[in-house]
Amino acid sequence: MASFSCVKTSSSLSTSLFPLTCGKQHGVYAFRPNCAPNGVRCQLTNPVNGEQCIPILNDPTLPNRLQSKRLGSAVSNNNINPKIFSGSANPTLSQDIAWYMGLELGKIKIKRFADGEIYVQLQESVRGCHVYLVQPTCPPANENLMELLVMIDACRRASAKNITAVIPYFGYARADRKTQGRESIAAKLVANLITEAGADRVLACDLHSGQSMGYFDIPVDHVNCQSVILDYLASKNIASSDLVVVSPDVGGVARARAFAKKLSDAPLAIVDKRRQGHNVAEVMNLIGDVKGKVAVMVDDMIDTAGTIAKGAALLHADGAREVYACCSHAVFSPPAVERLSSGIFQEVIVTNTIPATEKNYFPQLTVLSVANLLGETIWRVHDDSSVSSIFQ
Repeated sequence: MASFSCVKTSSSLSTSLFPLTCGKQHGVYAFRPNCAPNGVRCQLTNPVNGEQCIPILNDPTLPNRLQSKRLGSAVSNNNINPKIFSGSANPTLSQDIAWYMGLELGKIKIKRFADGEIYVQLQESVRGCHVYLVQPTCPPANENLMELLVMIDACRRASAKNITAVIPYFGYARADRKTQGRESIAAKLVANLITEAGADRVLACDLHSGQSMGYFDIPVDHVNCQSVILDYLASKNIASSDLVVVSPDVGGVARARAFAKKLSDAPLAIVDKRRQGHNVAEVMNLIGDVKGKVAVMVDDMIDTAGTIAKGAALLHADGAREVYACCSHAVFSPPAVERLSSGIFQEVIVTNTIPATEKNYFPQLTVLSVANLLGETIWRVHDDSSVSSIFQ
């Protein structure tokens, strides 16, 4: 059986969140090229902000596609090393990014007062430095967003030369337009807050809609995590003739079409739905042929999983042989885990832009790391070189 191929994608998988050895453990993959066949033991990462991270694999071998020419000396063309600081939202990802870049995470103190107020103090000088703050606005979204704003303000008042907010998951991107009267456009509001706090640039992964980049009055580098998922799917023995890419709604057709083109230009199907309210979706119809096919559903995020679960049920009803779910951001608000683990999905493939927690684990879950992808992007931003070439 011929396997389908992935066209011009980047091999950026480096670490998994859960497994203690290489290979498949507890349904989560450490997909690592050149991994020792007998597996390697992981090491506990150093505590970040006083919190112990989940064990990860630390294989020093990097994929050739994203091999950084600057890793040996960790010196950039600007002759000034970037400084990377982690918020408390996803310290494991931050540490993996720093590891890829050959740097140490900056020392920072973050704490909460008794009434919930956030206190941030940099534990080292950033005067005249290029600073990168890694902080997704994942749940609890408001606390993590406020923490990011305070971190930016601390760096600005410490005379950092340039501040880049690295936001793997931009939480308010769904509120990007007015669909009814008297609604707020929260994505624009959050963009204004980040800009006014003092950020000079934003680096974000898979925004809910491309127009959100226009809400910022500062440069935005939009990182596409599809290459990580494509690399993983390319390792599976699925015949290209058996494959169909499915968009779970009409709004995601462009995303699914781009995904399908990189999977040997696979055919496309669309689930037509009508949403009756927030986090409530009703599937109505299926456009396309999925009978006897392996269906790969592609979305930017999975929140309560209502849309993608009902879409998968419709695919099975129309004769799909297997259904895979792929997304960049695993929000997994209740009852997402129950829906995703009900047996309708062969596998649920996500990235670690949002930290995976053990309470959200289920056997079909696969977590892929975007640390190499973000680390290479930061290097290229720092060296004023092309970022878009990573995804070509």
